[in-house]
Amino acid sequence: MAARYDAIGRTYATTRATDPRIAARIWAALGDAGTVLNVGAGTGSYEPPDRDVTALEPSAVMRAQRPPGAAPCVEGTAEALPFADDSFEAVMGSLTLHHWTDWRAGLAEMLRVARDRVVLFTWDPAFAGSHWLGPEYMPVTRETTIGFASIDDQAAALGASVEVVPIPWDCEDGFFSAFWRRPEAYLDANVREGISVFHRSDPAGVAAGLENLRADLESGAWSRRHANLLVLHELDLGYRLLVAKN
Repeated sequence: MAARYDAIGRTYATTRATDPRIAARIWAALGDAGTVLNVGAGTGSYEPPDRDVTALEPSAVMRAQRPPGAAPCVEGTAEALPFADDSFEAVMGSLTLHHWTDWRAGLAEMLRVARDRVVLFTWDPAFAGSHWLGPEYMPVTRETTIGFASIDDQAAALGASVEVVPIPWDCEDGFFSAFWRRPEAYLDANVREGISVFHRSDPAGVAAGLENLRADLESGAWSRRHANLLVLHELDLGYRLLVAKN
């Protein structure tokens, strides 16, 4: 993961902010844990400000973008956490599992160092076609979900409960499906720079899809086809919160 994000993670500090509604769900799931490890921490999104947080991130580019006053961050990978057993009351991760080389090993490591619980904000690949961008404009993005662990497998590996996390229409965290009601955002190169799906997809297919999207926005075709979305305030696009209590 480090090599990939050393190349593509340069806009994360500006495009991948903490969404307060998603944060509230994650922080509530952490319970009263006072010490928290954030695995695959990136620039620090969703790290609770009122806990003793340690961050772990393999990418130097991502670590360099952490803001002043952010939790201390160490270099390392999920598959080999450099901490003793039961080092933290809780261990968390946010949209990180799909970047690991061995997700089962990473989840086992999170369980090993957590005394009380593991909280993982993740995604269910059964929803791969639920967001209009892929099916209508960029079928090449389907290849990025090949091999993505099912939500049942993720939950089973942790022994976790599964909670639905609907995505608000004005989500402040610019991940792939965040702009489901704001299609023009996908035309912004800075937005796309912070979304790994675009970097993992065929560039020609992405470029063609963007041109078709631009044309449909200009003609009004997108708005006519998706008028039902324009009245919704949130939407279930497969994002899930896994909570495992030891």
